[in-house]
Amino acid sequence: MKEWNLSNQATKGLKEETEHAVLVGLIYGMQTEEQLQEYLNELEFLALTAGAKSLRRFVQRLPRPHPRTFIGSGKMLEIKKYIDEHEEVNMVIFDDDLSGKQVSALESELKVKIVDRSSLILDIFARRAQTAQAKTQVELAQLQYLLPRLRGLWTHLERQRGGIGMRGPGEKEIETDRRIVRDKIALLKKQLEKIDRQAVTQRKSRGELIRVALVGYTNVGKSTLMNVLSKSDVFAENKLFATLDTTVRKVVYEGVPFLLSDTVGFIRKLPHHLVESFKSTLDEVRESDILLHVVDIGHSRYEEHVNTVNETLEELGARNKPTLLVFNKIDIYRQENFDKLLDAPTKRDIEQELLASLKNQFEHDNIFISAMNREGIDELREKLVVMVKREYQVRFPYEVRPW
Repeated sequence: MKEWNLSNQATKGLKEETEHAVLVGLIYGMQTEEQLQEYLNELEFLALTAGAKSLRRFVQRLPRPHPRTFIGSGKMLEIKKYIDEHEEVNMVIFDDDLSGKQVSALESELKVKIVDRSSLILDIFARRAQTAQAKTQVELAQLQYLLPRLRGLWTHLERQRGGIGMRGPGEKEIETDRRIVRDKIALLKKQLEKIDRQAVTQRKSRGELIRVALVGYTNVGKSTLMNVLSKSDVFAENKLFATLDTTVRKVVYEGVPFLLSDTVGFIRKLPHHLVESFKSTLDEVRESDILLHVVDIGHSRYEEHVNTVNETLEELGARNKPTLLVFNKIDIYRQENFDKLLDAPTKRDIEQELLASLKNQFEHDNIFISAMNREGIDELREKLVVMVKREYQVRFPYEVRPW
């Protein structure tokens, strides 16, 4: 029996090879087909980030998910027929979370690996985790996610060789026992508490500088903007969750010093256990003085992204901090929405009207930029300096500052 160990999965045990999957989405409740296709686009990007190629999508409309198989019997036969005709398909990815019973029933019918949205996101986090803190947080989230699904999942693991959804805590026959998993969860929580205490000490050692945190939906350009603003070299990639560990840099504009931090991106249906496990990492957000909420204005559903981030900030208790909405990728927005025959003054007028409308809609000051092209960066720095000075004046009202 092989063992998959999260701490060394990048070098041992797991054979890296492209997997082939089909995606399954269900239209129910108030959801529209257009929304579901957008969600499946995101699911396809998640699968690609995890190393899987999506070959086809299956969509079904039901009043509610089937309690045993999630999808209806007719759609099940349609998917099974496609899998039988395409031998390279070894995985079916669902856009919603599945229960242990549903996973077992689907595996029994389709004879391939079944992965739901949460397990896919957890797999990506397991790939991206680099530090001891991130690895511990991911393993804790995985165990908490797997605990109620042990019955249906461990027999499923016995005939798998790793791959997407399988990177996680070590597998031994005796560890199917729930008590052992709970003991492991308790141990990981203690380890995280120790790491958290060290992180608190580090944050205290940074002195009394104002803290600015970059927040936003995943893959909106936070790390690229971090590099531009701090002149550093933070890892940035066009994939989801490229950044897991918080990066902090000291920045000085016009003689005004502050700390700038880049944090993990948020996403729709982010697994609850993951939010709980990563709350220590997100302390940078909770303890920050100013939020730069980065939004991909070029994305068709950017408004939904803003609402998703705001909901997560609410959960973290960081919703009411001074916030600047930074609408990134304005160059892409122009390409997709502006007629080429429009003159420059007309374009500027349209953008100013849009900014005013967005400010009224989201109730925060805002700015258009392109981090990749360095457009709007000087104006962003000016706005940031004003916000940082204001926070210093609130914190130290009677001290004379050089600026």
